[in-house]
Amino acid sequence: MTTPVFEEIDPASDCDCPGCVHWRRVLPRSPSSPAGRHPAAHRAVILAAAASTAFVAGQAAPAVAAPHAPARPGVPTGDEPDTPQGDKAPLHGPGGRPTGQAAPVKTPETTRADIIRRAKLWVAAKVPYNMNGYWSDGYRQDCSGFVSMAWNLPGNEWTGSLERYGVRIAKDDLQPGDILLFHNPADPEKGSHVVIFGGWTDYTHTSYVAYEATRPHARRQSTPYAYWSHSDRYLAYRYKGLAGGTAGPEPDSAKPAAPVPTAFPGTAYFGPGAHNKHVTRLGRMLVERGAGGHYTSGPGPRWSDADRRATQAFQLAQGWWGRDADGLPGPRTWALLVTGQGKDVTAQAAAPAAPSSHGVPGYPGRAAFRPGADNAYVTRLGKQLVKKGFGRYYTAGPGPRWGEADRRGVEAFQRAQGWRGGAADGYPGPETWRRLFS
Repeated sequence: MTTPVFEEIDPASDCDCPGCVHWRRVLPRSPSSPAGRHPAAHRAVILAAAASTAFVAGQAAPAVAAPHAPARPGVPTGDEPDTPQGDKAPLHGPGGRPTGQAAPVKTPETTRADIIRRAKLWVAAKVPYNMNGYWSDGYRQDCSGFVSMAWNLPGNEWTGSLERYGVRIAKDDLQPGDILLFHNPADPEKGSHVVIFGGWTDYTHTSYVAYEATRPHARRQSTPYAYWSHSDRYLAYRYKGLAGGTAGPEPDSAKPAAPVPTAFPGTAYFGPGAHNKHVTRLGRMLVERGAGGHYTSGPGPRWSDADRRATQAFQLAQGWWGRDADGLPGPRTWALLVTGQGKDVTAQAAAPAAPSSHGVPGYPGRAAFRPGADNAYVTRLGKQLVKKGFGRYYTAGPGPRWGEADRRGVEAFQRAQGWRGGAADGYPGPETWRRLFS
């Protein structure tokens, strides 16, 4: 696939078209002009007023490029990302100057672990999104530059050329370090985007950890498969240069360092406030035994009511009652799970009961919305806030973990009802829930 003759974004300031060369020579750059704005676009008013001078060397001046859309911090991540990208370019050195000519297609050898490690470096540094800027490592600070960096490519690619460095794979074959790519050849600025796959977040394979460069900076977050928008148009690719072939080695984090122990770790590792690998393992074993209906996300390392209800369903399936079926795993529960013994949870027992606290259908109670809460009801609340027009506080999400954006959104909704003081504290009670979902 050859590089297109058009650009996806406002051309860079070093454009060598006749119009740009002329205006750079006769009109100095205004210090107030945005960095990277195409000179012809910046002088649009002058060009319109002096059309007779808009022809240089017998060629019409270039068409005015559409200004880049501003950042939209108040729009939830669920909306289409505002991530136009730069064209294919060589690596850049200090001062933003190219280090040389664009290199031919090469696939330097790398590993999955190194791909994720490099991606994490940009996330940790919160590299700002800039389709015309280049980070200290020489890569462009947009979505395709981010993937070029993580894959350790010899130059900056774009969504129209990254596929040359990978092989198509199916969804079920996705592993950390692969990418999900959407390139819109008809209108590259409309939706074109690429992210790095970091692993599934749960057994349903409906969401995954995405590493990406987007506004305001590089980030890592749980994302619905394949993406928030244009989901059906994303394609999965695996880097050709993975050490050991296209399958590549698993990241170190995916390999157990030693045989998985079967001994019960102790009651201290389970219950409210617990956050450890044993909770994750418990949840996965419960899913395998038929209790997956209690999980709407996860299982994960943070103990939740879904873990308690799934554990209780398994205990009840064994015929236990009372304190023996309290939803907290003990040595007997653990032993049956790790050895595959005992009775599986039936479909009826696995179905979660619909909450109805304080007589309000669907309301799970105040405990579901407090600092440290992580459950599906927080996600549902956040999505409803966005739907009702109170989602401006979200810069990412909404998601299952309760945060300040959730609280401020609830508070804004409560104040819109005319409530003040303690009635507008940002924590949803039964009446807030009833009105929000009415």
